Amino acid sequence: MTFEQSRLRSDILGTQVITRSTGRRLGMVSQLWVDIDRGEVVALGLRENILSNVLSNSEQVMLLSSIRQIGDVVLVDDDTVLDADVNVTPYSNLVNSEVITESGDVLGRVRGFKFDVVTGKLETLVIASFGLPQIPDPVLSTYELPVEEIASTGPDRIIVFEDSEKKMVQLTVGILERLGLGTPPWERNLDDGYRMPVSASNQLPSGVQTPVPPAARRAPAADERWREEAAPRRDRAPQQAEAQDSWQDDYPIEDVDVTSDVWEEPEEVYEAQPLNIPQKKKVMEYEEEPDY
Repeated sequence: MTFEQSRLRSDILGTQVITRSTGRRLGMVSQLWVDIDRGEVVALGLRENILSNVLSNSEQVMLLSSIRQIGDVVLVDDDTVLDADVNVTPYSNLVNSEVITESGDVLGRVRGFKFDVVTGKLETLVIASFGLPQIPDPVLSTYELPVEEIASTGPDRIIVFEDSEKKMVQLTVGILERLGLGTPPWERNLDDGYRMPVSASNQLPSGVQTPVPPAARRAPAADERWREEAAPRRDRAPQQAEAQDSWQDDYPIEDVDVTSDVWEEPEEVYEAQPLNIPQKKKVMEYEEEPDY
């Protein structure tokens, strides 16, 4: 083949496919199918015309290796190139796939790609804010990213290495960027919600345990207090033992409410003084007359 090997996806779409033997028109290229795992274009989808892509789902598929020459048209040997049974279910067109870094920064969406027509190997990805190829190039700012920056791929998502945006080359300048209103996707604040600023003045350094407020501390249970009070006296200083004994004399253990989890000192029982109330004397209502 004597044609330029590197082509953009947009350069191939809409190109007619003609046989070299009979000059028969097989259709026009409507899709490029990519094996993401191998990073190469493997097949081309053909339709009768542009409207058939909207009115019908029927698509014929031929392998990329069937191409013999590319110019204004795509030349193949004969119409047998359509006889190959190609299953495009495991393949993807990469269009509108989200491109993010390993840390989650959004770089944009895939708008197209450049590939080697002979080997099918992907060379670069064309990225923009929107992955719709129907939007003209002068409207959006587009960027080119080498495929060597791809770390992993998934359904509708491509993950690239950190700081890959530094290796992107700008291809076109969009209208908004010309007016000074547009910025690259990775420079925008993608968090729409308001984030309350957090002060670090009250934060503890690493390894420091958070102090527990006194109200949150649980008082020891009655049985735990009993074991602590019944500890051998040799483990305590004489002054502490004497103070402990005097405390136990004033507040016997019988006065402790064992059903409560909170330690409370027993209240002193108030004893009322007896009142000196005079006794009432029996008063005679009449005097008995003496017997004579």
